[in-house]
Amino acid sequence: MRMLITGVSGHLGGTTARRAATAGWEVVGTYFSNPADPGEWLDVRDRSAVDDLVRRAEPDVVVHTAAGREEWPLIADGSAYVALAAARVGARLVHVSTEAVFSGRDGSYDEEALPDPIYRYGAAKAAAETAVRAIDPAAAVVRTSLILGHGRGAQEKLTHDLAAGRVRGLLFTDQIRKPIHVDDLADALIELAGNGYAGVLNVAGSDAISRYELGRLIAERDGIGPGRIPHGPIPAGLALPADIRLTIDKAARLLRTRLRGCREFVPQDTAPAFG
Repeated sequence: MRMLITGVSGHLGGTTARRAATAGWEVVGTYFSNPADPGEWLDVRDRSAVDDLVRRAEPDVVVHTAAGREEWPLIADGSAYVALAAARVGARLVHVSTEAVFSGRDGSYDEEALPDPIYRYGAAKAAAETAVRAIDPAAAVVRTSLILGHGRGAQEKLTHDLAAGRVRGLLFTDQIRKPIHVDDLADALIELAGNGYAGVLNVAGSDAISRYELGRLIAERDGIGPGRIPHGPIPAGLALPADIRLTIDKAARLLRTRLRGCREFVPQDTAPAFG
C-alpha cells in the first residue's frame, strides 16, 4: 500500500512518514520550502502540478498535512486541489484540519459543531474543510489541536524563545487547548488511512490546559525557571479564540491509538537541545 503525504518536511508530515514506513506503508512525500527525504517538491497552489504528481505517484491514500499560517491559496485552494487529484485516482483522503475553525465562544466542540472562525487562518481552514467534504464525502477530516513532541512543537520552541528573550510576547493564561503528541496524531492518521472512516473526527489530547500552564510544563521538563516565561491574558482587541476544547469521545471509541494528555507526555518526552 502506498501513502502520499503532503508537507513531509514538517513536524507532523515527517513524523507520519517515518511511522507509516515502520508500519509497512510505501511512503511518498512532498515538500515546499524545506527539502525532505523521501520527498518531491510541490506547490499545492498549482492545480496542474498537484494533478500530475498524484497521477504519477498512484497512491492508495493521500494524507494532506501541508499547511501555512496565513496564505488562503495554500490552505484553502491547495486543499481543494489535493482532494480533486486524490479523487481522480481513487485514493482515500485523510485531511488535517484544526480547532482554529472555531471562535472559542462555546468552549467545548464535538464533531457536529459548525465552524465559526474569527481570524484569517481559521477561516481558510474552514474553507478547506468545506471544499474537501464537498469533493470527497468519504474523506476523513481530522480536527486537531496544539501539536507537541520531541522538542519540535511550535509551543515548545516559543516557550524557549520567550524565556531566552529572543522574541517578545506572552503565553496566554486564558487560552485553553487540548495539546496532542505528534506521535499519537501521526498514528491516528495512519489508522484512519486504513479504516474507511468518513467525515469529521476530533483527534486531540485528553488534557485541557492553558498555553501558559503548558509552557510551565515544558519549562520544568527542560530546566527553565518558570519565572522567566512572560504570561498574561489575551490583550483586549486581539482577535484570538480563547477556550477551544475538542471532545475526543468518538476518537477514543474508534481508534486503537491512545490519545494521551499533555500532563502525561510532556514530562516523559525527550528534552530538546535548544540554543
